[in-house]
Amino acid sequence: MPFKEHNRQYDLVVFGATGYTGRLAAEYITANFPVNLKWAIAGRSESKLQGLVEDCKKLHSDRNPPVDSYDEISALAKKTFVLITTVGPYSAHGEYAVKACAEAGTHYFDVTGETPWVYKMIKQYEKTATESGAILIPQMALEAAPADLLTWSLAQTLRKQMGARTKDVVISIHNMRSTPSGGTLSTFTTVFDHFTLSELVESEKPFALSPIPHPEEPKRPSVSIWQKIFGVHYVPNLGTVTTSFTIGSDLGVIGRSWGLLSEIPSRKDEFYGPKFHWNECYRPRNWLHGVIIHWVLVLGVLLVAIGPPIRALFRKLVPAPGTGPSRDEMDKEEAEWRGIANPDTESPTDKQAFVRAWYNGSMYQMTAMFCCEGARTVLEDDLQLDGGFYTPCCLGQGIIDRARVGGFRMETRIQQK
Repeated sequence: MPFKEHNRQYDLVVFGATGYTGRLAAEYITANFPVNLKWAIAGRSESKLQGLVEDCKKLHSDRNPPVDSYDEISALAKKTFVLITTVGPYSAHGEYAVKACAEAGTHYFDVTGETPWVYKMIKQYEKTATESGAILIPQMALEAAPADLLTWSLAQTLRKQMGARTKDVVISIHNMRSTPSGGTLSTFTTVFDHFTLSELVESEKPFALSPIPHPEEPKRPSVSIWQKIFGVHYVPNLGTVTTSFTIGSDLGVIGRSWGLLSEIPSRKDEFYGPKFHWNECYRPRNWLHGVIIHWVLVLGVLLVAIGPPIRALFRKLVPAPGTGPSRDEMDKEEAEWRGIANPDTESPTDKQAFVRAWYNGSMYQMTAMFCCEGARTVLEDDLQLDGGFYTPCCLGQGIIDRARVGGFRMETRIQQK
């Protein structure tokens, strides 16, 4: 499919290309994008950028290599149609790229999982992006593209096969073998340096990122005191589950998708429904494993939130930013998600939608793929979107089809509860 015509020098720029995820994005583009792509890479080190250009030439000598652009980000944004930025932690380094793209009308993707920062960026730059026509899609990564796309697919399955809207969705990380990079671990501490506890709590409410308030906070399943303490519980058709380590990032994106799909003229038939609520969990090996995961997550957040001394110690103990799993380690990684969605029907039904998705490879490779294929979707498809902040599912079936080619497989069906 041909790219859209535009008056920019580049179709696509990867900003932060010498970082861990940025390099993977550059390699993915080199291996998978059309040979006539006009693209560039940008970063802080000119020598590292040139080294990456040479590596990309070796990967596929028949394809156009990236230009190693070293321009300031604001000038660079004006030259490109789509910009992918992998420069994090975003709470410390991300705002300049958002501002530059919003002002220049440049379409934007990032790989952050920092919901408080996204919440702040929407508040500050939504109006600017609306006026310029820039489509800005943060969190096009492990947090929160899989959960958002699975939820959208479940809702579409209910709508098309049962003629029903969606009452509730539960997504489970059924299996994940992955090692976090130094950048991910650094981000975990940095966000507490830039936001107060009250700001963190406010931004992570279920519909905090939604462009519209929920008309009535939907009734949620009751949680027992034992589940609050131990985290472990049972979900029919998903099994024994515990607290998910990505729910804090995913919840805001899902809530924003719910609100956006009710407002975007071209997407209103995809709206989940007024009673919609959402949850996410993780499938442990056994009950004890689930309890340990829950306590590690809860206590880890509390300890890091206590103050700068704890965060300083944590940073000394974890790998440095820019480092991550080796190539051999990445080849052994994999992930699988499963989810269920119950229809919103007038009379009770014993049917529900089920989804399964999987990816064989590094979660950072998957993140790079999502960003790159998101950019290709903007470059090729008529999305019927005005400027503003969007979520992965707003790219529609186009991103799901392209992600399948990139290795992220998904299948849905209607089943018995």
